[in-house]
Amino acid sequence: MDDQNKNLILATALSFLVILVWFVMFPPPEPAPTDPNAPATQSQAADPLAPPPSADPATGEATATGTTGTASEAAADVPRIEIDTPSLTGSISLQGGRIDELSLKDYRETIDPDSSIVHLLTPLGSATPYYTLHGWAPGAGLDPDQVPGPDTLWQVESGGTLSPGAPITLAWDNGAGLTFRREISVDEDYMFSVRQTVENRGAAQVSLAPYGIIARHGQPADMKNFFILHEGIIGMADGTLAEIDYDDVQDYAFNPREGAPAEVTQVTEGGWLGFTDHYWMTTLIPEPGTPFKAVTKYDPQRGIYQTETVQQTRQLAPGETITADSRLFAGAKEWATIRHYQNEDGVDRFLDSIDWGWFFFLTKPIFAALHWFNLMIGNMGWAIIALTLAIKALVLPLAYKSYVSMAKMKELQPEMEKIKEAAGDDRQKLQQEMMALYKKEKVNPAAGCLPILLQIPIFFSLYKVIFVTLELRHAPWIGWIRDLSAPDPSSIFNLWGLFPWAAPEPGSVMALIFIGILPLCLGISMWLQQKLNPSPTDPTQKMIFAWMPWVFMFMLGSFASGLVIYWIANNMITFAQQYAIMRSHGHKPDVFGNIKSSFKRDKPAPDTGKKK
Repeated sequence: MDDQNKNLILATALSFLVILVWFVMFPPPEPAPTDPNAPATQSQAADPLAPPPSADPATGEATATGTTGTASEAAADVPRIEIDTPSLTGSISLQGGRIDELSLKDYRETIDPDSSIVHLLTPLGSATPYYTLHGWAPGAGLDPDQVPGPDTLWQVESGGTLSPGAPITLAWDNGAGLTFRREISVDEDYMFSVRQTVENRGAAQVSLAPYGIIARHGQPADMKNFFILHEGIIGMADGTLAEIDYDDVQDYAFNPREGAPAEVTQVTEGGWLGFTDHYWMTTLIPEPGTPFKAVTKYDPQRGIYQTETVQQTRQLAPGETITADSRLFAGAKEWATIRHYQNEDGVDRFLDSIDWGWFFFLTKPIFAALHWFNLMIGNMGWAIIALTLAIKALVLPLAYKSYVSMAKMKELQPEMEKIKEAAGDDRQKLQQEMMALYKKEKVNPAAGCLPILLQIPIFFSLYKVIFVTLELRHAPWIGWIRDLSAPDPSSIFNLWGLFPWAAPEPGSVMALIFIGILPLCLGISMWLQQKLNPSPTDPTQKMIFAWMPWVFMFMLGSFASGLVIYWIANNMITFAQQYAIMRSHGHKPDVFGNIKSSFKRDKPAPDTGKKK
């Protein structure tokens, strides 16, 4: 059999096996079940608020495992301060001073331009409360009711609507000589800065510890529950990334170590902690260089997940004022924005909040290149094609050597046949003679598979990039392709929109059968690539070749459109490369002749009447 056909069969079989394993290991995500812990009615507005830290009676220092506080807020009855920025809209509740109502102006729930914008944070009384809270944990010399808590009604000392360049200041006097102030500012993207101060006008020294809390009642309703995507708690502690699933937090709550139902990590140099969704994130960021305790906990009775950053306890003498600075990221995981916060604002390894996966050494540069092409072209679909061209150009030297090796193998075919005849059934002699021939002619028989083997991690990395990055979400390409992160919405069922009935629901069996235009183009591109060489003479191999493109066409039909575009572009560029290299070595592929011969039926071998 022609060695090019051997290599192509091997490469196709490898790709088929890899994709089959992928489907087994990473099945399509199922709809998230309804969270039994999530509050469901407005009557639950009195649900307990996440507990603030409290003092350790033995040491007088603030700890992260204190008693439960409560909030009796009804969302509609509490005074609020409006938040209005180019990227965010929402409000701050003056009861508790919580940032608990936040939506993203630039992102909608669906590709319908009239759909609602994405809601990130929601107050008590909503279906799934999700909010942030800052405060001071009482230490020696203070009772819990002498520090602001979840029911504290703050007063606006300065400012109106919170917007870039227009901070607000909240104040509260505890009536025992301490005045608490909280200055909140926000930039044009998603970063809040929180400066907390305490002024001691009393006669006694007290101790306090500043903290930040993010509390989430139940799991998010739109969780993907997909193996390759982390959704849950995420944090960075002194350069070490931690990703904790919601189930793992629950397990810890029911099986606490060291007698405390919380995971506590002491951070010395810097880090951050919060919750990450598929495309959105809420993260507490103490000032770099500030030691703090990173606390993760779960309240099984109320279904509340909670992350805390508790800074060191500070002593406040009479007549003194102490200040604690921290930041809060609440918004979309935009690569450029997060990269800016990491490189310009010193948030340690903030880009790792995007789930780059095991192939991070490939996914990071691949997305950086894709982002650059998108900036240059202005369309993510064409950027994927440009990236494919760039990748093929980078591996061209390897591909060229591979194709040259395959051409030499084809030239050596007569000599190889002679060696096979001379060796007969002596397999050891056959192998020795073959290796001697390869060495003499400087041919590597495995070289033809190297480009395919290199493509496998690139394919997986691009799949990861397309699935996890926000920039592909709702990104249009041409015509009917309005979301490159979703499968092709067209379908043979309605002849790609020519008939008046709707296409099958995405993810259904009907949708897998009645594929769209892009998967069909993928099958044709694979079939066309095969026609650079004549069909194998062996009937079994010929049948495998005939079916393989169409099997792949249906298997990949439910993949994201961006990935299918990459595969089509890759096939067509490979076709052009192989055609040019074969021509440069004096062999003109008879593409049209091979296409015609593939439609001819094989004639049965004539019966000579001789027994075999």
